[in-house]
Amino acid sequence: MEQLAMFGGEKAKTVPYSTGKRFDGNELKYLQEALEQNTLFYWSGSKVKEMNKKFAAMCGMEYCMATSSGTAAIHTALGAVGVTEGDEVITAPVTDMGSIIGILYQNAIPVFADIDPHTYNMDPKSIESKISDKTKAILVVHLAGNPADMDEIMAIAKKHNIKVVEDCAQSYMTYYKGQLVGTFGDIGCFSLNEFKHISAGDGGMCVTNDFALYEKALRFADKNYTRLEGGGTGRNISYIAPNYRMNELTGAVGLAQLERVEWICAQRRAYGDKLTEAIKNIKGLYPHEVREGNTSSYWFYMFRLDEDVLGVDTDTFVQALNAEGVPCGRGYTAHCVYEYDLFKNKSAYPGTHAPFDSPYYGKEIDYPSGLCPVAEEVLQTSIRISVNEFYSEQDLQETIHAIEKVANYYLSQK
Repeated sequence: MEQLAMFGGEKAKTVPYSTGKRFDGNELKYLQEALEQNTLFYWSGSKVKEMNKKFAAMCGMEYCMATSSGTAAIHTALGAVGVTEGDEVITAPVTDMGSIIGILYQNAIPVFADIDPHTYNMDPKSIESKISDKTKAILVVHLAGNPADMDEIMAIAKKHNIKVVEDCAQSYMTYYKGQLVGTFGDIGCFSLNEFKHISAGDGGMCVTNDFALYEKALRFADKNYTRLEGGGTGRNISYIAPNYRMNELTGAVGLAQLERVEWICAQRRAYGDKLTEAIKNIKGLYPHEVREGNTSSYWFYMFRLDEDVLGVDTDTFVQALNAEGVPCGRGYTAHCVYEYDLFKNKSAYPGTHAPFDSPYYGKEIDYPSGLCPVAEEVLQTSIRISVNEFYSEQDLQETIHAIEKVANYYLSQK
């Protein structure tokens, strides 16, 4: 039995994780071309338009609308499908606030569905149980590059005549039964921020096959201006909308990054799948589940522990893995979104309880602990480790060794 590094043994990870140049393609070339246009405005230049065209083609979709961030993409999608004050939007409790901000800015009410204990995605049965006469949309979060159960979710949406927006910020080149996520619902949303599979510093994309939704998204992200009709700018504004326009420099970098996205996701997919294959038979440990017929692009990798079987609590396992040279943390977020002060205190807008007390909503809503018990348990008993396209085979094998070493040590102590 190997001695754990935190007790004086040798580390399982003998070399630092491999790195590489993230911006090593046509970024500079396309940036120079953008500057030489003598305009950085998306409607006058060519880079954002080209980004929209190529992104839509990559997804096999008719239309694409670029935005200033992934959060903006989600807000734009919600605005385009008509979410407004008094509506409910069902979404995931384990996600980034970027999934939630647009709901609140539309003065709508977030309603949280529980998740599957091993895929960490929204449970269709929980989604259906949360539907009410106020439900306008389901905001599906494909967490960590793993696809949600879109057949069941789309069937629920069709049954209840509600819209579906897909949050694919963490899920480039992620396939559900052979079809890319982001292409099932009314609008699919992606992120280009610093920490995603590809990055333009920031930026977001909305894809759809519905021209009417595309037109609404285009207007919503551009102060509700009309640019499609006759090539001019119509400013007869019928309702408020933000300015979420992508600029030409962001579009230029995004274009260059798009040329590498398939390779990036293939590398991550191979790494994550090999990790699952190696650790799936360790007693008391449950790998990140990707259902048969699906593929994940692993924005991160998260596995769960059965603390009783292993004889160790999750925080101690995290401490041991870190000591072995494998950086990791407990859960994806420390708490479910609804456990944040914003929801506990209903303080989305300082000095008010809006939108939770809106007369257009007209009923009480609470966000107690225990609202999504599976999600809460997952965050307490899961361990998140990073995945990167530059990681080497040695990185993979030493990570596997570290997990096996820690698990076997505690199993032997029982």
